[in-house]
Amino acid sequence: MHHLASLGTNLGKGGAIALMLLATACQDTSPEAPASPEAPASPEASAGAFKLGSLLPLTGDLAQYGQTMQETSNLLVETVNACGGVMGQPVELISEDDQTDPAAGAAGMTKLAEVDQVGAVVGAAGSAVSSAAIDIAVRNEVMQISPSSTSPAFTDRAANGDFNGFWARTAPPDTFQGGALAQLANEQGFQTVAVLSINNDYGNGLIGAFIPAFEAVGGTVVNKDNPTKYTENATTFDTELQAAFQGAPDAVLLVGYLETGSLILKSAYEQGLLGGDTQVILTDGMKSDQLAANVGQSPDGGYIATGVIGTAPSAGGPAIGAFSQLYTKTFNRDPNVFDPNTWDAAAVLVLAAEAAKSTDGAAIRDSLSAVANAPGEAVTDVCQALELVRAGTDIDYQGASGTIDFNEQGDVVGSYDVWTITEAGALEVTSVIQVGE
Repeated sequence: MHHLASLGTNLGKGGAIALMLLATACQDTSPEAPASPEAPASPEASAGAFKLGSLLPLTGDLAQYGQTMQETSNLLVETVNACGGVMGQPVELISEDDQTDPAAGAAGMTKLAEVDQVGAVVGAAGSAVSSAAIDIAVRNEVMQISPSSTSPAFTDRAANGDFNGFWARTAPPDTFQGGALAQLANEQGFQTVAVLSINNDYGNGLIGAFIPAFEAVGGTVVNKDNPTKYTENATTFDTELQAAFQGAPDAVLLVGYLETGSLILKSAYEQGLLGGDTQVILTDGMKSDQLAANVGQSPDGGYIATGVIGTAPSAGGPAIGAFSQLYTKTFNRDPNVFDPNTWDAAAVLVLAAEAAKSTDGAAIRDSLSAVANAPGEAVTDVCQALELVRAGTDIDYQGASGTIDFNEQGDVVGSYDVWTITEAGALEVTSVIQVGE
């Protein structure tokens, strides 16, 4: 990732509040993370402190993303507390594991809103979980910002007035990713594409955006009338794979998450469906340094996932270099795909609370655009931003994942990385697709 100014604090390795790794089937290859997601970010936090919740998947299908997103939330709060906190008090971070499960996410949001009485929440990650949690947040007037829930349904519901302003996200909606995927497929010369998708809000929203976008550039989705879908908790995929690869389309678009998506790719290899004329295209839910290792190797030692291509929202905001430097120094590895978006979600919530001089969710909502959008003094360092807000200066926070300008529906726009897996099993970004308004 890239470079910008210092983040205003010098945290050594292990400086962030620890996160306990909860074992799941594929976590043997996930990076080590430090312990205790339930611990507040500061023991000095008092009843009058700003309570910030996090609702992230520490277990389940999205755990390899959620664990590092939790670490990022912890790191942001520790950074802020090292430079004065909010309204002179340390921010208290209260964390819940949404388990990549809508029911668990709803329960977690209920606890955060009604028991812990947080003013704002970072999360959830998966769109289906955010869908289950958002009405609880709205009812309790808790400002919710998701770093990675990309379903277009949130845009529609926000436009309908369902959220009363208590929803935003720091990753662009899949209406934009659908266009990026269509552009990628077109640039690759693919005329026919079949879709194979997880059957949830994320998958349905993304294929719903991709199909018209691909048709608009002259492509054909061969199973448009009956897209191949699999359930979230599926463990075998033979029937679905045969249906998607039937007739040897130019490409199969696989919309899924890392754990089950890796199983699908391995199963496709075992069925002899990879390595032929049909290219596999992936989405942001599978963009991970762990993908090649999770899918495994062929008998000759090559990585099965080599050569897949995909898209994911670019992490290319003005603060990306400084964030990446701090993250790598703290955890001794590069940030994961949605970590910059998580940093920005927590940062703008903290800044909005400081600007509002209130820990109340409605006040935070009302101050959000004042700290995130122009006009105002452009600032990338969260501690410098807090100083300016305390001094009464209008700011325009420029983040690690993007410029973080929210529209009326709480959406941001941006660009998309095109990525692949190399012969060495490494994830490599090969180009960037710009997304229109």
